[in-house]
Amino acid sequence: MRSARVCFESMMKIFRPSTRLLVLTLLTSSLVAGGCASRQGRPPAAGTQADKFLFERGTEALNNKKWARAREYFRQLVDNYPQSPYRPDAKLGLGDTYLGEGTSESLVLAINEFREFLTFFPTHRRADYAQYKLALAHFRQMAGPERDQTQTKDAVKEFEVFIERYPNSGLMPEVRAKLREARDRLSESDYRVGLFYFRVRWYPGAIDRFKSVLKSDPEYSNRDAVYYYLAESLVKVNRQAEALPYYEQLVKEFERSEYLQRALQRIGELKGADNVKRG
Repeated sequence: MRSARVCFESMMKIFRPSTRLLVLTLLTSSLVAGGCASRQGRPPAAGTQADKFLFERGTEALNNKKWARAREYFRQLVDNYPQSPYRPDAKLGLGDTYLGEGTSESLVLAINEFREFLTFFPTHRRADYAQYKLALAHFRQMAGPERDQTQTKDAVKEFEVFIERYPNSGLMPEVRAKLREARDRLSESDYRVGLFYFRVRWYPGAIDRFKSVLKSDPEYSNRDAVYYYLAESLVKVNRQAEALPYYEQLVKEFERSEYLQRALQRIGELKGADNVKRG
């Protein structure tokens, strides 16, 4: 203790008298802050619900979007308290910290955490939550319609698993909405390929692609465009009789569409030509 005091007094002599008070104040503030921080972050002694302490602190940090700090608390709990009743929720908390960060690397880690949760706790009361967040981690990595759709396909798959396993979950409305958006992304990708074929006048390829979209996703939000360009492609290869039902389907399903007037015009033309033939 005496040697530490002598060292401190020697160090203080280095500074001018006018700055010694400022240095002393800064050192004192740092020591006090460090001591407080240490007491706040340190779990209580063994036997005093350290796992609960870690979970509560982790949850608090998670709610405040302090991802790294929350992860430290949850990781300590998961690794050091295997029998804790808080362990499953801490495992979910770890996944949520990675999902919250939202980087490409952290989303991969989030997928791993949620998948492990479902492996270790398949019947847990929050298994539906883990399945939803697993799908959401893929969902947030979906690329634009013109790019690779691997993550979109994975998101669709995991959302479908959710619907099959947890039909009574309160998360179902969110899952269905996200699933529709993911399916639209896949269908939009295929639709754009068909539209490209149409524009370069490769109509057989366009017909096949548009029919594939309607078969795989009959609820595709942009299907009015598919109906229209599929019918137009059929007209271009002189298959007017096959084209007419698609124009009529467009008119039947869509009260508002940028293709509505053109479809009505085509219907009139095709029916008029058919009447002429019959006459």
